[in-house]
Amino acid sequence: MSPNQPDKNLINEVNDLESTPVNSLDAQQQQQARNDRRKQSQHDDNGKHKESYH
Repeated sequence: MSPNQPDKNLINEVNDLESTPVNSLDAQQQQQARNDRRKQSQHDDNGKHKESYH
């Protein structure tokens, strides 16, 4: 990482703070969208679950 580039995690945190939910329903919907994106990223192009090897 270049010293001129901001930390990716810090950028994500700032973006999260900029979109603060108004109420609990908004908060739940934002969390569900995050979970959906995470779950989708765990699948390959054919819709099959990718195995993660640790």
